[in-house]
Amino acid sequence: MSNQQTNTDVILIGAGIMSATLGAMLKELAPEWTITVLERRAGAGEESSGEWNNAGTGHSSLCELNYTTEQPDGSIDISKAIKVNEEFQFSKQFWSYLVSQKRIHNPQDFIVPVPHMSFVEGQKDVAFLQKRFEALSNSPLFQGMEFSDDPRRLMEWIPLMMKNRKLDQPIAATKIDSGTDVNFGALTRILFNHLQSSNTDIRYNHQVDDLKRAKDGSWELKVKNLTSGVTERHNAKFVFIGGGGGSLHLLQKSGIPEGKKIGGFPVSGLFMVCKKPEIVAQHHAKVYGKAAVGAPPMSVPHLDTRVIDKQESLFFGPFAGFSPKFLKYGSMFDLITSVKPDNLVTMLAAGAKNLSLTKYLIGQVMLSKEQRMEALREFIPDASSEDWELVVAGQRVQIIKDTAAGKGMLQFGTEVISSADGSIAALLGASPGASTAVSVMLEVIAKCFPQRIKAWEPKIKQMIPAYGMSLSANPKLLNDIHASAAQTLGLTNGTDGNEPPVAVNHL
Repeated sequence: MSNQQTNTDVILIGAGIMSATLGAMLKELAPEWTITVLERRAGAGEESSGEWNNAGTGHSSLCELNYTTEQPDGSIDISKAIKVNEEFQFSKQFWSYLVSQKRIHNPQDFIVPVPHMSFVEGQKDVAFLQKRFEALSNSPLFQGMEFSDDPRRLMEWIPLMMKNRKLDQPIAATKIDSGTDVNFGALTRILFNHLQSSNTDIRYNHQVDDLKRAKDGSWELKVKNLTSGVTERHNAKFVFIGGGGGSLHLLQKSGIPEGKKIGGFPVSGLFMVCKKPEIVAQHHAKVYGKAAVGAPPMSVPHLDTRVIDKQESLFFGPFAGFSPKFLKYGSMFDLITSVKPDNLVTMLAAGAKNLSLTKYLIGQVMLSKEQRMEALREFIPDASSEDWELVVAGQRVQIIKDTAAGKGMLQFGTEVISSADGSIAALLGASPGASTAVSVMLEVIAKCFPQRIKAWEPKIKQMIPAYGMSLSANPKLLNDIHASAAQTLGLTNGTDGNEPPVAVNHL
């Protein structure tokens, strides 16, 4: 055992997209601060941020039907769609800034233009999609979106999905060319390379075993070097716990009252993947459908063009699975050891409330490959089993907490938990996650460094021109940002967002 202690201004736990983003932002805002990164794995982005472990969409509400809900009066609530879209615009602005400042290079290594589409079948869902299209078309954020219920037009958009499809019921789709495919694994590694070249102390194969508050208000971390077996001591004024599913256990060990009565429920994901060039070449879009009745929001089926290491492939899923692990490389005891006296009632209440989710997950786990292929054939009627392989994706840990709506409510978002003095913050939750990393890290900065925000604001606005503003209320700023990001990030194959919405109706 070593008693050697290192002192630093900031410790980032976990080398994923969240820590990478916060580290890159703090390097701009306070370049004199010392930063240490502690990661259990041998490299960056090997858990939830890995390109084979997430959907990689660049969630911007262009195609995700679960972000727009139909109200009892038949109207469509687009407030969440606007929020997520604006948050993704923040991410694109920050990436553009890093490219323009030569902090990172070759943006095409992590972001490429791919059209985003929604696809539905049946009269009821076609009517919903048309209403959704009309509602979104009123917002400048969704300019350039097209709607069609003409099978001939859909054949042009999605030939692989339309080939030999039975047209025994109405079908429709929306399409917008300004969508993207984002490789968050590549982006994470790029950001950590930038941080390493900026004198950040990055320690891989380092596992944080415990953390406690020191007398002076700083944090003392007990860290195991998994390579040497030596236990190290690290001290920091500010700690960010960005360890994906592993964050909950560390938040509990911190003992801060804000971390009480919070539980986690792990859900694993599986995708069917096709790498055959002759099939991949027939589909170029991310196409989202509607979740089956009774299925949770995380289960929305989608057929995605993915670009990984400049190679295109098709992903279909997700299929849910269950493992008690909180991380893909976690422990089978993760779930049981996360149950504490303070969250026991919350967890039990969640179990009672989510029997249908439990039943759904059991059903998903029991699916055979052929049954998964049947789900895929809803999208690609001619899909052949030998062309597709099953890939196990990352683990998500959904937050369970007591809310105004009741005890033990399952949350399907991303949440920042921070101490009252701002000395520690943890990120919990899942989707839309990585896509909104910049917006989430701005929340961390505002919560944890309120006394510095005023001084930092000019720099933040330089990095993110729309900071503190509503893009949907500022169409000119939105168009300027779209055009700038498209040029800087090499997204000029997509539209710049200026095109008016277009509806093509089948006569």
